[in-house]
Amino acid sequence: MGRTLTYPKRTSNTANRYKHRATYDLGPIHSIINDSQVLHVSFNPGPEDPFPAILPMIGQMGSFEYPSASIDEPLECYLHGYVSSRIMNLARNSEGDGLPICIAASKVDGLVLSLTPNSHSYNYRSAILHGYAKLVTDDAEKLWAMQLITNSVLTDRWDNSRVPPDKAEMSSTVILKIRVVDGSGKIRDGGVTDERKDADNEEVTSKIWTGVVPVWETYGEPIPSGDGKMSGVPEHITSYIATKNVQNRALAEGAVKVQLPAEEQH
Repeated sequence: MGRTLTYPKRTSNTANRYKHRATYDLGPIHSIINDSQVLHVSFNPGPEDPFPAILPMIGQMGSFEYPSASIDEPLECYLHGYVSSRIMNLARNSEGDGLPICIAASKVDGLVLSLTPNSHSYNYRSAILHGYAKLVTDDAEKLWAMQLITNSVLTDRWDNSRVPPDKAEMSSTVILKIRVVDGSGKIRDGGVTDERKDADNEEVTSKIWTGVVPVWETYGEPIPSGDGKMSGVPEHITSYIATKNVQNRALAEGAVKVQLPAEEQH
């Protein structure tokens, strides 16, 4: 059995609350990042602005140098953006290791409805990464990252669209490559947990429904739009929709059945 690779525990990524839910394993953390359609990327815009900046972006974990690397091995995070955006300009002008950034992702898998509001919760998966961002300047790596991110939107979409990008598209698109220095995740699954004082109160338990409402993303029927003249929906789209809908539902419903440890809180 191979060893499990983990991110180092540092002040910036160590969980202090509900530590039993935390994970530092690369595999689960990278999977949460890759499963999230939107990543929230925060950075310091500079001394003239007192507020941290947070941008919704799309991105994926991957390794250009080792493209066959698995999800539980060291990977970089690639983010897609526009050439003149603020984060790209800051990364372009950054010195040393690059622009320090934080990446956050979260998925809700269920509404946990308990006897009291204080015991309500979510079943969820969340992850953060800290790292240094630099612009990808090598054309081969940039094209590889663009394909990686496009196929994360919908499997095989790159080969089923007009590629490669032309010169203008390559110039206007910028890819950020983040060298990750630490990360952590938190996962809450299972059913309802209530305080003993409420669970033993028949007056309370007899009139309140408790349980979990599974939550999952559902992909609907494709609706034609735009200039494409192909009749019918191609198989790479229909199979992706069918597969993801089954997977997402199974994950959300399966999370409810996980047996919570005795020390699990809300």
